[in-house]
Amino acid sequence: MEINNLLKLDGHIVLGIVNEKLRLECNSVDELLSRYELDNDELMEKMAELGFQYDPINNQFK
Repeated sequence: MEINNLLKLDGHIVLGIVNEKLRLECNSVDELLSRYELDNDELMEKMAELGFQYDPINNQFK
């Protein structure tokens, strides 16, 4: 799967992939956005639709 198509997937799948990338590869959501060339507003909107928001202390969407 190409990460470029990530935000087109079901929100729960996006949540799992994003949190895994944050846990294993990226130290912040900014690093994740930069590394995978994701749009901040699109990602935040997708997560907000599911009721999740980024928690910088735990470096994950909750």
